[in-house]
Amino acid sequence: MKTSRRSFLNTTVKAGAAMAVVPGISFSQQSSVKIEVVNPRNRVPVSLIIDDSTTLVNMAYYGIPQFAEVFPENYKQNWRKLPHEIPDSFVREFGEWAIENGVKGKYSIVPYPACTGWVSRFIPGWTERELQNSLNLVREVILPNWDIHPEMISHTRVIDIKTGKPFPHATPEYMENWEWSQNKSADELGAYQAYALNILKEAGLPCEGITTPGGYAGRNQDNLALGTLQAVRDVYGAEIPHYFRDLYTEKDKSVAPQVRFPSGLDTDDPKCVVSILGCTGDWFGGWDGLVPGDVNKFITSDLQQGRMVEVIDSGEPAVMVCHWPGIYYNGEKVGFNILKQVVHRLNQKYDHLTWMKLAEISRYWAAKELTTIEADKKTIRLKAPFAANDFTIKVNGRVRKVKINNQIVLNQVSKKNEIKTNSFYSDNSESLLCFNLEKGVTEISV
Repeated sequence: MKTSRRSFLNTTVKAGAAMAVVPGISFSQQSSVKIEVVNPRNRVPVSLIIDDSTTLVNMAYYGIPQFAEVFPENYKQNWRKLPHEIPDSFVREFGEWAIENGVKGKYSIVPYPACTGWVSRFIPGWTERELQNSLNLVREVILPNWDIHPEMISHTRVIDIKTGKPFPHATPEYMENWEWSQNKSADELGAYQAYALNILKEAGLPCEGITTPGGYAGRNQDNLALGTLQAVRDVYGAEIPHYFRDLYTEKDKSVAPQVRFPSGLDTDDPKCVVSILGCTGDWFGGWDGLVPGDVNKFITSDLQQGRMVEVIDSGEPAVMVCHWPGIYYNGEKVGFNILKQVVHRLNQKYDHLTWMKLAEISRYWAAKELTTIEADKKTIRLKAPFAANDFTIKVNGRVRKVKINNQIVLNQVSKKNEIKTNSFYSDNSESLLCFNLEKGVTEISV
């Protein structure tokens, strides 16, 4: 997939000139200003994507033999030695640690995990009470810091959504990870994804996005985006659907979110869908819980190198990617311990990070990309199709007083890293303004 992103213009506006419409905002008492919408609170977003998670079921144990039936030369792991369950005691340990340390991101709940059973109804091998307890635990310790995504329906065999049964063909054309999705229309993908979303809705879980398993729709990404936009809005009514499909580990590729297919921006029903990009491989414990990772790939012990350092220093969102079986690592918690080291080192090096869920990142980028702004000598006027918290703009030059809609006066702070909602920082070279952007028109007086 092409990794282009819309650049935010550094635009010069002459003082006293007519109102200028720009995809960013600025104001200064100088004769010209540079315009830039920056990261929320001028901090770099970080996040963690957890794939192959669900209630109770160890997806590696049940998934490997199904993959091996299709590609026997590629899947020779001794899956029988793996635990069939990732216990709720570990979910609680992980979730409580994440809450305590402010770690946020996305946590999959595969709706029909490897065709074992339905998370909204029953999963053979576990009692109904065990399933309900597992769902309640997700609500208690996962939902506070994590978005919930389906990872299609089964993550293994394609399901006939007319019957609810897997198609009887163990071939790439009938596996979710491979060929089935590559030639489907947006409506067909949307219907399939809506089926998965409805299972999570029946289970009482909220959702604003989807995760693709393996190579799902890798060669069909426009239809994937449109199908996601359609399905998530239809099932959940989410204003800004998002999805995770791709990750890039190359230095020369942007990993900024991609805001796709905006429409109706001047109406009461604006639309878009956001593609969230990961920036790391699974260097925790592998997708099967059999390949130990390496903390130094994320950030070295001297805090000077590693993929997270590269991306954070670029200012783009740094979204790590892992798999739940590798975090648990068959009870040895290898991936979990690596994650703890990564977070500790990031905290040692940086004081300007903000952990965010994928839906929060998506909302901010939609507002950042799609808000139009007019600026004259005394006023900045924003027209936003979507609201966004902690919306932050940078302008060159000093400002001394900032008021939002003639009601909210921003408080001045003395350091850049003290910026928070309804505050501003200013020195002789630049000013930062942070406020909650409302949907519709906002006027800033300076």
